Amino acid sequence: MLQVVDQVTTMSHTGCFEKSRVAAMLWLLMGKTYPTVSEEYQKEVEKCKKKLRGLIAEKRCAPIMLRLVWHSAGTFDVKTKTGGPFGTIRHPAELAHEANNGLDISVRLLEPIKDQFPILSYADLYQLAGVVAVEVTGGPEIPFPPGRPDKTEPPPEGRLPNANRGSDHLRDIFGHMGLSDKDIVALSGGHTLGRCHKERSGFEGPWTTNPLIFDNSYFKELLSGEKEDLIQLPSDKALLEDPVFRPLVEKYAADEDAFFADYAEAHLRLSELG
Repeated sequence: MLQVVDQVTTMSHTGCFEKSRVAAMLWLLMGKTYPTVSEEYQKEVEKCKKKLRGLIAEKRCAPIMLRLVWHSAGTFDVKTKTGGPFGTIRHPAELAHEANNGLDISVRLLEPIKDQFPILSYADLYQLAGVVAVEVTGGPEIPFPPGRPDKTEPPPEGRLPNANRGSDHLRDIFGHMGLSDKDIVALSGGHTLGRCHKERSGFEGPWTTNPLIFDNSYFKELLSGEKEDLIQLPSDKALLEDPVFRPLVEKYAADEDAFFADYAEAHLRLSELG
């Protein structure tokens, strides 16, 4: 996930929020077992949410917060049970990974919030920041089960997607996380927020004309073809060339509610890895 630090706009999508509430209810009924946190911890999570909304609005940093979430959680390997959303990205060794260029900004922005809520783990704080970033830019509500512990051992470099690669690479990378084809396409839609920065990724430009609004514009722009002021990475174009990915792109371009529902589910799954 690539990012921009720019203005955040709060929007309302009644239909998609209704679907996200249904998704949240399904999550509650799935019978998954989550770590137990104290009532005090849960109250601090809710207070922290409010602070994060203020931070993201003031610093205009929703895209980079979402990128932090992806790059933290996306290191999980389902076979070795290593990596994942456990706060290790705050350590210099992991921040130094090439794919994480620029993420020191988000880590620094969140440190004063952590100081205000010392009871929260870094792991929970980072994932909560991503949930709030999607919400305040008009995206779906995403359930947030707290209780992630902080770990100290960074994952090896090379577990995140390479923007220059195609569909086989995407399946390999996301497969190591334990995620599906639908998850790949839905999560790719998060590129509706933000832009590429040449000094960080070698690419330059936003994916959409409104890179601070979370909607289905990424898919619409992808189907409409390349434009001078917008970017389409090789990994984006791969979604159109793949016979399984493309129908999902077309579905999400035509139905924002469907995208929001699937994105919320995929984001939740990503944030739970490990």
